[in-house]
Amino acid sequence: MVKKKIKPEVKNRKLIAFTNPRSRVSEQFRTLRTNIHFTVPGGKVRSLVVTSASHSEGKSTTSSNLAIVFAQEGKRVLLIDADMRKPTMHQTFKISNSKGLSNVLVRRVSLKMAIQDSGIENLDLLPSGPIPPNPAELLSSSNMDLLFENALDTYDMLIFDTPPVLSVTDSVILANKCEGTILVLNSGKTERAHALKAKDAITASKKTRLLGTVLNNVQVDKDFDYAQYYIRPRSEK
Repeated sequence: MVKKKIKPEVKNRKLIAFTNPRSRVSEQFRTLRTNIHFTVPGGKVRSLVVTSASHSEGKSTTSSNLAIVFAQEGKRVLLIDADMRKPTMHQTFKISNSKGLSNVLVRRVSLKMAIQDSGIENLDLLPSGPIPPNPAELLSSSNMDLLFENALDTYDMLIFDTPPVLSVTDSVILANKCEGTILVLNSGKTERAHALKAKDAITASKKTRLLGTVLNNVQVDKDFDYAQYYIRPRSEK
């Protein structure tokens, strides 16, 4: 088996689970992975939404590193930038965004043509593609259901980086299609009222399963180079 070459440009601080797998933060992402296994019946989750209450709370960093640790576990993972309003994944991984999810959903290109190699073993990327005028309609379309079907024929796990849940309905639409949702909160920014509203928005539908929350930017020991990440299972008070 030929090993994939690691792209030098992938080595950046945001992808700490890849650039520094022995760090304490990387271990927290592995703990998050383990907790997700325990919150899903049978321990097998194949589709996951990562969202936040508001902008700049760390959801994209969380989804990227979570995808990496699942790939490191040996799963074939497809990380999808479903934030077709303010996409960032192409910047994080230094890839082209000329075609991606939006193109696939309007059937301009095939899923296979839109997927890109991350440079990390077992991890592929589907960027958002050009920003469309109707993201919510595209995500709720039958073409999205077809994408799920085709992607799950190839990959063990799909992880969707989605817009903040309080801003638009995109996250909830995808949450209704996925097996679980992770809500990312910023300990130094997220207001309690917004966190509760985000939780209520996700759990309003019986089709949605909120697996837990990730709290980042926690005040920790001064020797830590990065913020720690924690998951709090939904069953806890």
